[in-house]
Amino acid sequence: MASPRTITIVALSVALGLFFVFMGTIKLTPRLSRDAYNEMKRAYKSYVRALPMLKKMGVSSILLRKSIGALEVACGIVMTLVPGRPKDVANFLLLLLVLAVLFFHQLVGDPLKRYAHALVFGILLTCRLLIARQPEEQPPEKRILSVNGDEQPLVHEAAPEKGKMKVS
Repeated sequence: MASPRTITIVALSVALGLFFVFMGTIKLTPRLSRDAYNEMKRAYKSYVRALPMLKKMGVSSILLRKSIGALEVACGIVMTLVPGRPKDVANFLLLLLVLAVLFFHQLVGDPLKRYAHALVFGILLTCRLLIARQPEEQPPEKRILSVNGDEQPLVHEAAPEKGKMKVS
C-alpha cells in the first residue's frame, strides 16, 4: 500500500497540475470562458503599463500573457502526467511564476480578493515541494550483537513485552 506521503504528493500534483492547465488555457484562448479571457487581457495590459521596463525590453501584454499561459499549461501537464524529478522542476517553475504574478498584483494595487487564489496555490505549491523533497522514512534497523562468533538480535532495544515493565 502506498504511504500517506506518496498519496499526498500524487493528490497535490494532480490537483495543482489540472488547476494550472485550466488557468493557462484561459490566458491563451477564449474557448473556456470569454469573460475570464477578456479579464486576463485587461489585467496583463495593466501589468505592462505598471512596469515600463517590460515595454522597453519589447515585451507586450500579449507576449507576457501568452508566455505565462503557455508555461502554466506545460508545467501543469508535467505536474499531472510526468513521473519523477520533472514534477519538482515544474513545481519550482510554477512557484516562481506565482511569485511573479503576486508581484504584478501588488504593483498595480489589486485588492486581496483579486489575487487570493494565487496566494493559496502558492502555499500549496510550496507544501508539495517541501513534502516531495523530504527523505522517505526508513524502517528502523535491527541491531545485531555478535556473541562468540554468533550473531543475535539485540533484545534490550526491543519494546517491552505486554505485562512486563522495563527497569533501568
